[in-house]
Amino acid sequence: MHSPFLISAKQSVKTHKHCVFLALLSSSLFMTAPMLNAQDTKPQTSVAKIMPTNPANLADETKDPRAFLEEVEGEASLKWVTERNQNTLTKLGADPRFANNQKAALAIIEATDRIPAPSFSKGGFIDNFWQDKTHVRGIWRRTTEASYASQTPKWETILDFDALAKSEGQNWVYKGSTCLSPEDRYCLIALSNGGKDAVTYREYDLKTRRFIEGGFTLPEGKQSVTWRDKDTLYVAREWEKGQVTQSGYAYVTKALKRGQSLDQAVEIHRGAATDMMAFHGVLRDQEGSYVLDYATIRPTFFEAKHSFVTKDGPISLPLPLTSEFMAYHSGQAIILIKTEFSLPSGQSFKPGQLIGFDLLQSLSAPNDMKAQIIFDPQKGQSLEGVSTTKSRLILSLLENVTGKIKTYEYRGNYWLSQDIDLPQNASLSLGSTAEDKDEAFVWATNFLTPSTLYKVDTLSGKSKALRSSPSRFDATGLKLEQKWATSKDGTKIPYFLVMKKETQLNGQTPTLLYAYGGFEVSMKPSYSGVMGKLWLENGGAYVLANIRGGGEFGPQWHKAGLLTNRQVIYDDFQAVAEALIADKITTPRRLGIMGGSNGGLLMGVQMTQRPDLWNAIIIQVPLLDMMRYHKLLAGASWQGEYGRPDDAAEGAFLKSISPYHNLKEGVAYPEPLFVTSTKDDRVHPGHARKMAALMDEAGLPYLYYENTDGGHAAAANLKETAKRNAIEYTYLMQKLMD
Repeated sequence: MHSPFLISAKQSVKTHKHCVFLALLSSSLFMTAPMLNAQDTKPQTSVAKIMPTNPANLADETKDPRAFLEEVEGEASLKWVTERNQNTLTKLGADPRFANNQKAALAIIEATDRIPAPSFSKGGFIDNFWQDKTHVRGIWRRTTEASYASQTPKWETILDFDALAKSEGQNWVYKGSTCLSPEDRYCLIALSNGGKDAVTYREYDLKTRRFIEGGFTLPEGKQSVTWRDKDTLYVAREWEKGQVTQSGYAYVTKALKRGQSLDQAVEIHRGAATDMMAFHGVLRDQEGSYVLDYATIRPTFFEAKHSFVTKDGPISLPLPLTSEFMAYHSGQAIILIKTEFSLPSGQSFKPGQLIGFDLLQSLSAPNDMKAQIIFDPQKGQSLEGVSTTKSRLILSLLENVTGKIKTYEYRGNYWLSQDIDLPQNASLSLGSTAEDKDEAFVWATNFLTPSTLYKVDTLSGKSKALRSSPSRFDATGLKLEQKWATSKDGTKIPYFLVMKKETQLNGQTPTLLYAYGGFEVSMKPSYSGVMGKLWLENGGAYVLANIRGGGEFGPQWHKAGLLTNRQVIYDDFQAVAEALIADKITTPRRLGIMGGSNGGLLMGVQMTQRPDLWNAIIIQVPLLDMMRYHKLLAGASWQGEYGRPDDAAEGAFLKSISPYHNLKEGVAYPEPLFVTSTKDDRVHPGHARKMAALMDEAGLPYLYYENTDGGHAAAANLKETAKRNAIEYTYLMQKLMD
């Protein structure tokens, strides 16, 4: 589940979100397809027996006999977890492929010839967060731009998180840094216990390479922090016990001065406990100079009300709550429109358009504000992201799920666009952008082509390939196609298919189908060494479905699957599966599916709605109890996506699709694999625990693995990631390749 978007204009912070690009090594596994017979077309299933405490029949959800599993670190629940973990590791570990898979995955994940993901830093430096066999938790390191451009950069360590965790005896996981503009010398380092979303902040001096004695320190919590100046922070957190929203987020912001204790901080903004969250921040220009304060209240996940603090007091602009503040550039506020609306001046706008207007002028006369359309999506197009350099606005776009990068220059009363010279028919991802010059990094990749890093001159539109990642698997003889399925209501659903060119269309190809389908998140082709080595190289096919609920075709593609319309998302996924079967690529016996978080809900629904279609289901960090999801951790924040269980109509629909409430007696189900984490403080591990326990009672086989660390990613370091990969792919091999 992706965290709520915050206002994404240039603020008083610089957040380093270093990415580790996973890749994968080879293994000696080889598979030959067996002869097709009637049994080879049907999934291997077990029939559910009578369940005396079926949750669908509970008059009171709090009386659920499996509710003890919602006690994240309760003695009984952890004992239950330990037993299931051991059962799973014993069963899969006995397969010789498990050790091979784990070794192969770890070697690739830890490979030192990976591309170090670059992040522009002031003064001509490049920063990188790096993990390998020696640096399991990782290091934050720095080099010069000239050195980075060479084949052997000379790195200087800024902060070693393995050494820090060891010296302090803590289970620290690095969650990024928030630095004070424009110098970016003083940073707040976010440290998580085991990968949780809740973090501790500690002030660090990049010049001295030390934590500042007596500097700002914020104890663990789900909190947002903004630098106002060197001696002032704006902090939104749980100031008093229970002072959080139903979603578990802060709604009270206070100004904290250097040297003050938390109880001395002064309140400057307050939302309500009924909001999803609220916070107070600072807007800065391209040079990092202070412009003004702003306050944001998010009533729901997809709504935001911004007020800007002027000399005349806070002022709000006549924009719909669904609009997103994307950037502040050249004095212009850059806004993404998600619903049709009109300004008081009479100007009308449509979903998917990106507009810009003079912020300070509009604040002086809100009813007279006028805006220019920067990007107007045509058929098949959508806006994926917005960033800025010193004098350019950069847009990351999708055209039928293929990437494109464009830059825009503001010239008085209009925006002039320019295409960036980058590979065609590739997935393009905007990396770091420079604040003090007109340069950016862009990644290009697809399922069969390792990532190539480009350095882009946003003035000329030219790009230069800096380095490419080595291949992690043998892609010889493989092909990549984009195909379309027809959903139940006639909507065309695109999907990407990767398989061997000479694949015989006899339904015998082991096929793994993946999707997400929610929160306006777009799923794009990307290179995965792990998947390529352990799956494609061994004869498997891989499919990525771009179902509704995502953002591949703009706000309307997402809106189509909201709330009680959500069944179309599940219909789309089933339509792709049925297309694969109709094309004789695979059969239910050889078809497996995988998805995490919101995609974990998708997997649970597919298991209960169409158990006949799959022989393997990997359900990662899932939502499964849709009648209680809003009462567990951050669940209440997602009611704008799923609906309100307490509402009669929405609750009835949620119960009709809730996997936990739709496991039925007498129905045959395939054996799923549940994967979650004790440290996941976003999607409660109780979802996976209770569903597995229900299957226990129903006499149904399943596999379950809960990492005691890892947070929502279900793995806090590279070794844990490799272990999880081995669990998942060994399971898939047993179910679909054997």
